[in-house]
Amino acid sequence: MADAQTEKAFQKQKGIYIGRKRIIAKSNKGSKAVRWWRNVGLGYRTPKTAIEGKYIDDKCPFTGNVSIRGRILKGVVKTHKMNRTIIVRRDYLHYIKKYNRFEKRHSNTPAHVSPCFRINEGDYVTIGECRPLSKTVRFNVIDVVSKEGGDKGKQFKKM
Repeated sequence: MADAQTEKAFQKQKGIYIGRKRIIAKSNKGSKAVRWWRNVGLGYRTPKTAIEGKYIDDKCPFTGNVSIRGRILKGVVKTHKMNRTIIVRRDYLHYIKKYNRFEKRHSNTPAHVSPCFRINEGDYVTIGECRPLSKTVRFNVIDVVSKEGGDKGKQFKKM
């Protein structure tokens, strides 16, 4: 897990006082610093790296000030070139009434990635809608399923 202080500004969680050096009460062996986290609900579990990690991310649904509400989408990670942001490709079929057939279409959705996830291109992710995080980002990654094998054959797969 990366160190929390990687930005120019001092990073800390809101509502957590970090100035106290010692805890007066009993301390267990290997006691850790105080960390705030929550369960986003909707049947998705909070990752262990979010609970035990040292990262600070205001836009993380598990440790930050973001609530997941609205749509829940699934897709494949197309690019992971931006800082804490990915592009999720969603494939779907569109019906053409005139020809009584379907055509393949896709949409790209930018989503914020919390540092508690290790994501590679080609992984299947579940993203949840949240408040606008930037000009284009309105979704947050809440679950990751690593790709099975290096198969790049079929693009349209069942999720």
